[in-house]
Amino acid sequence: MTTHTVTDPAADLDQLCINTLRFLAVDAVQKANSGHPGMPMGAAAMAYQLWTRFLKHSPADPGWFDRDRFVLSAGHGSMLLYSLLHLTGYDLPLEEIKRFRQWGSRTPGHPERGLTPGVEVSTGPLGQGFANAVGMAMAEAHLAARFNRPGFRLIDHYSYVLAGDGDLMEGVVSEAASLAGHLQLGKLICLYDDNRITLAASTSLSFSEDRGARFAAFGWQVLVVEEGNDLAAIAAALQEARADTRRPSLIMVRTRIGFGSPGKEDSFEAHGAPLGADEVRRSKERLGWPVQPEFLVPQAALERFRLALEQGGAAQREWEELRARYAVTYPELARELAAAVSGELPQGWQEALPVFAADEKGMATRAASGKVLNALAARLPFFGGSADLNPSTVTALTGRGDFQGEAWQPADRQGAVGGEWGAAGANVHFGVREHGMAAILNGMAAHGGTIPFGATFLTFSDYLRPSLRLAALSELKVIHVFTHDSIALGEDGPTHQPVEQLASLRAIPRLVVLRPCDANESAFAWRAALSVRNRPVALVLSRQALPTLDRERYAPAQGVLQGGYVLADFEGEGTRLILIATGSEVQLALKARLRLNGEGLAVRVVSLPSWEIFDEQPLSYREEVLPREVPLRLAIEAGSPQGWHRYVGDAGVVLGVEGYGASAPGERVLEEYGFTVAHVCRLALQLAGR
Repeated sequence: MTTHTVTDPAADLDQLCINTLRFLAVDAVQKANSGHPGMPMGAAAMAYQLWTRFLKHSPADPGWFDRDRFVLSAGHGSMLLYSLLHLTGYDLPLEEIKRFRQWGSRTPGHPERGLTPGVEVSTGPLGQGFANAVGMAMAEAHLAARFNRPGFRLIDHYSYVLAGDGDLMEGVVSEAASLAGHLQLGKLICLYDDNRITLAASTSLSFSEDRGARFAAFGWQVLVVEEGNDLAAIAAALQEARADTRRPSLIMVRTRIGFGSPGKEDSFEAHGAPLGADEVRRSKERLGWPVQPEFLVPQAALERFRLALEQGGAAQREWEELRARYAVTYPELARELAAAVSGELPQGWQEALPVFAADEKGMATRAASGKVLNALAARLPFFGGSADLNPSTVTALTGRGDFQGEAWQPADRQGAVGGEWGAAGANVHFGVREHGMAAILNGMAAHGGTIPFGATFLTFSDYLRPSLRLAALSELKVIHVFTHDSIALGEDGPTHQPVEQLASLRAIPRLVVLRPCDANESAFAWRAALSVRNRPVALVLSRQALPTLDRERYAPAQGVLQGGYVLADFEGEGTRLILIATGSEVQLALKARLRLNGEGLAVRVVSLPSWEIFDEQPLSYREEVLPREVPLRLAIEAGSPQGWHRYVGDAGVVLGVEGYGASAPGERVLEEYGFTVAHVCRLALQLAGR
């Protein structure tokens, strides 16, 4: 562990700029009567040093691909980031700073991706931004290995994260930091705002571990800056961090929360509430800042910050010139890179989707999904893996290599996918780290250039739900493969048998859930997942084999693209009834239909793999599939019945799972819970008054 004690009294201009940051934040929080002034006051010096002397960015073009990424993981300190964005020339005028936390402003309480120019990811739930930055660094390393060539370092940027004590307490940080150290992500740098205060108290009440030793054990370079206002020491630490290409770096900067506040410095009272008018006045007087006017931006400070426009523009122009020369020397790679950066799928990619022949024995939808994924991988830039479940989730990309640090040379490579290993490998081994995996995938998606995916069992989606929710909130395109989708998985028992998870996932706004019923629906589910823009997707797949339907007898599987469709229609003149199902229960509905037809009922079977996509179809289509004049409806799904009444209506019935599962062979569990042809037929006949 290196300790920096360099002392170099800051120039007047530096102090003017740092105090501008501090008091823009203080004034905005005070005007809003809401917010977190302490962190911006304490961390302003390190943020200023990073943003004005190290960060490569182009305020005139926030989306420039080779920019350094900056993540404020301690998202409650959002006014520090908004001040930096405004002062360096992003499209965030001072009026927006004055409207902090107000309806319709671009300065919400915590940073939101897509709302404020320059905000890379939505942060606030602590630890998420840190793990996002790990994903960004992984994407940068992967793309650099794929596309850079001698003399053409086209992908060459850093991922910086500013984190606080609360971030480092969260388990997701440990998951992500452990993987980052293993992968030797040398271009990942964390500035740790080590102020030893949380919202409610001093960290001494709950957080006494040696954080530096923990990160050193993860394989990180750990640097220490003893005084958070020592600009020279901060610069020296950043230079040392950038020089280590084999280890991510944690720079522990000892700061004082609420720096400059006579009554609240080093107190938790500065964390999450305005200082108060009197304390604002006293703080300004203590640091030699004019009490009036509020939101003061001295011209000299503005000119210093706005150098970022000129410097960033020059760096971007230099990069564009390099890319033009690259396109001449490596035209095919240049086309691939341009497509990856734009996020556009190549022409004709759907042609790679396999078509599965009818087969009564069939295959598990997880197995079909694996075949589809590998068929598409030759054309699409997939980058991802599973939480130590490749054999079970069937998500290994055959021959595409293992994403590893260059020093990875174990004696044996059990479980390696094969192909070239190193940063160019497309298969990520996340280990048993579901929460970290999902947050890292969000960072990959925010970075751009790949199609990130991750996999685990459906019941463990609960472990990663906070990151999945943030992906939906942030409109990030991440594909989650959730297998072992119901009580039908059998012997592993109720700890592994999902019940409420489908309803829980469907409750997340903007998340698209797809539960296909056979191999061909699985192929179209992948097509739908890849066609969705700016939304995460959950593919929910079976462990057990399901018959591959004869599509000459039943409707084509492309109905998946509408979210739901008529798989088998009414026959005969009997009482009309609709059976609605997803996944493995579609097969049960089809078998019940045959028997019910013999009982004098005319039965339609609707496969409804995605509620979200179906609900977005025109009303005319939805009523064509589920006509109002047929109120007798029975929904069948081996999960919680919650939410199904929107489709069955007041007159309908839902066959679901109200409790937990049980440990026994899957067929026996389904039988005990009523997922049999006989039970479905009894319910249908009762519904029809028979």
